[in-house]
Amino acid sequence: MTDEEKKKRKKKKSLVTRGKRKEAIARASIQPGSGKIYINGLLLTAHDSPFMREVVSEPLQFIDHPDFDVHVNVRGGGFSGQAQAARTAVARAIVQYSKNDSLREQFMTYDRSLLVEDPRRVEPKKFKGPKARARFTKSYR
Repeated sequence: MTDEEKKKRKKKKSLVTRGKRKEAIARASIQPGSGKIYINGLLLTAHDSPFMREVVSEPLQFIDHPDFDVHVNVRGGGFSGQAQAARTAVARAIVQYSKNDSLREQFMTYDRSLLVEDPRRVEPKKFKGPKARARFTKSYR
């Protein structure tokens, strides 16, 4: 890579946002492009699951002609949690990139979890029991 290419890369407007769901953490970077979404280096349309494609592309319903590319890195958690974390990261990136308050309001009225993370986490297991709340039973037989 030459010095000119590096300078061009640095000049590109790029924003980084994050989304979390359960144990899954997604980081999305957005930059000018042609409207493609990449998840862990793979194009969104190349993913096998229609659930993943539908959930992650949900924020794009509100945009007529996307002029940006979104690269999402997701790790941790399960399949559904990763999809929802990526969805939140993509929606936040679009709002920051467009700097449009009406788009933010549309997202909030459609579904608040597009922009706001779900704070619920798994409760840790305690002693004297097999799970977080359940307790061992005692039998007298």
